[in-house]
Amino acid sequence: MTTIDYDVVVAGAGPVGLFLGCELALGGASVLVIERLTEVDETIKAGAINIPSAVALYRRGLLPELAAVWEAARQRVFAFRQAGENRGGPEAKLPPKFAGHFAGIMMDPDLFDGSDPAWAEVGPAGDTGLGVPQAALERILARHAEGLGVQVRRGVELTGFDADADGVAVHTAEGTIRAGWLVGCDGGRSTVRKLAGFDFPGTDPEITGYQAVVELTGAERLRQGWNTTDTGTYVHGPFPGRILTVEFDGPPADRSAPITAQELQASLRRVTEVPEVAVTEVHSATRFTDNARQATEYRKGRVLIAGDAAHVHSPFGGQGLNLGLGDAMNLGWKLAAVVRGTAPESLLDSYTAERHPIGAWVLDWTRAQIAVMRPDRHARALRRVVTDLALTTTGTTYLVSKIAGIWQRYDLPGDHPLTGASAPDLVLADGSRLGDQLRSGRALLLDLADDPELRARAEGYGDRLQIRTLACPDRPDLRALFVRPDGFVAWAADTEGTDTKGLPEALERWLGTPTTGDA
Repeated sequence: MTTIDYDVVVAGAGPVGLFLGCELALGGASVLVIERLTEVDETIKAGAINIPSAVALYRRGLLPELAAVWEAARQRVFAFRQAGENRGGPEAKLPPKFAGHFAGIMMDPDLFDGSDPAWAEVGPAGDTGLGVPQAALERILARHAEGLGVQVRRGVELTGFDADADGVAVHTAEGTIRAGWLVGCDGGRSTVRKLAGFDFPGTDPEITGYQAVVELTGAERLRQGWNTTDTGTYVHGPFPGRILTVEFDGPPADRSAPITAQELQASLRRVTEVPEVAVTEVHSATRFTDNARQATEYRKGRVLIAGDAAHVHSPFGGQGLNLGLGDAMNLGWKLAAVVRGTAPESLLDSYTAERHPIGAWVLDWTRAQIAVMRPDRHARALRRVVTDLALTTTGTTYLVSKIAGIWQRYDLPGDHPLTGASAPDLVLADGSRLGDQLRSGRALLLDLADDPELRARAEGYGDRLQIRTLACPDRPDLRALFVRPDGFVAWAADTEGTDTKGLPEALERWLGTPTTGDA
């Protein structure tokens, strides 16, 4: 390819594609995001973000907008619960910051034990809550992308591409775009994944699910929240008109066919066993299944995939959107470094290595929920056992921690307990927090002990590495942290018993070869 229009073309302007575009731009890459839809998709989809997603967005300065959306969502849920209380339901309360469900078994926030230090180290993002609808998040990220100068072209659909060792020619109805790299963030039926020939093994679907926002009549006997019946599972709420049904009679004959009020009504009546409930108008509706598949690798030459293009599964537990945002945060800075020539292409090998295990866990987490939701007698017996376990402090804490993603870390070289973990949001001596230091999208060496020798070992990285000398009064045990652009600790040292000789190796592993000095 003799001409490159953009360093990277991202196919898909959902939250994952937009966030990836932002991360690439922060890393210094020229990026174009193309999207076949002309407007933000308002179809009801994911409604929550987990702790890793909230922390990632916080580190890019988006926490205030997230908090505003979350508070509005809480008030909407509260109003719905009040309406139920007026019909003789339980006393209405504002929804908790951390809760969730496993296979429709609701977690009691009063049983949650948050004494694990990992919760305290999350920082302000832990107070944001989880209720952020996907469409609202997409609008937040679109504004963020615009502020970073990311070009987003809507109404442009990828129809094909040709890739070679030097770049990718991306074909659209409007013409061909030449790029160094192509990333498919184009959903579970990804055109990029299919045309590139990624292997996509997994398990076949056995359910048909619907999620919708509708107008209802005759709904007085519908119970709020998650409910199991002899024929399946249904959800009413947590805001007016929102319904969800799950039936275990196989996948739909045609997932792409228009969803009618009659189809939703029939499913709702079968599962709820409330014959008088009627759907009079459909505002938003989608079908889903428990098809669970994952690409065996996330890169083929100059073509990569992220989000649902790399992994699909049922929506239970709200993991899909979060998994994709994590992909974007992990890939963006690495691909930008390769584009700029400051890191070798081999850095991209760590993308699959780090993200694939988390994706595999999510697929099994959703499969386990399907097993517990089935209406047969064996599954219902198992469900009673799981429910008993969930209604203990230990069980609730385990499930909430898994749902929230507080456990996620990468297997990185190094012996320090923080290596591979998301960096603790330390409160520094100048009043700032560690998260505030990461807004630029650059790696951070945090010298907590004012150590000239340490800083000398990190010379030669220019704008690839920001070096801050700031104490942390609350963590006198820590001497230094090297934090990658995605906020994960790549190297750490304590004030006692740790030297700094391993720092140059860690810096070169993640940032490439220094250009000056003796780092």
